Amino acid sequence: MSQTDIHVANAASMSQDDARYLISLIRTVPDFPREGILFRDFMPVFADSRGLRLLDALIAALPVHTDEFDAVAGLEARGFLFGPALAAQLGKGFIAIRKAGKLPPPVHACSYALEYGKATLEIEDTSVRNNERILIVDDLIATGGSAAAAKDLIESAGGKVAGYEFVMELEGLDGRTALGDYPYGSLLKMPA
Repeated sequence: MSQTDIHVANAASMSQDDARYLISLIRTVPDFPREGILFRDFMPVFADSRGLRLLDALIAALPVHTDEFDAVAGLEARGFLFGPALAAQLGKGFIAIRKAGKLPPPVHACSYALEYGKATLEIEDTSVRNNERILIVDDLIATGGSAAAAKDLIESAGGKVAGYEFVMELEGLDGRTALGDYPYGSLLKMPA
């Protein structure tokens, strides 16, 4: 395996061999989606049958016990790829957090700053039950803006955030601060 700046954040969640293999599948693309951004391409993990076993590692790295949340909410787009499978394996429901304009009204919406712009997230008005405890999942935390917006959406719909789970964390962007004191987990860390 070639040298990499990616390292395991939660060593107990997978074997060293599985960690090395998972890391080997992640591509680093400089200057995408714009100059100065170092994009971490997670999509090759989904194209690989062994890489797809990351669900086991995600479950091992959960920041809260499975009986401390009622549903999993995944952020568009990559949170949609593993969020439903994670929810199904845990016997939980799945809530889709979408980009603006993709859901029929009425919706709850929240705008936030990206590391390279601005965006808005939405959830359907009826997707969260009152006091439902939600685990928010996504492939990556950078500045924490989308995760914080997801929290605001869940709370505006009457739910409660139980914690956050990410596959990758970009170091140096202080995204974890945006999450406040909520329980938090990630599998891999890498510099921004």
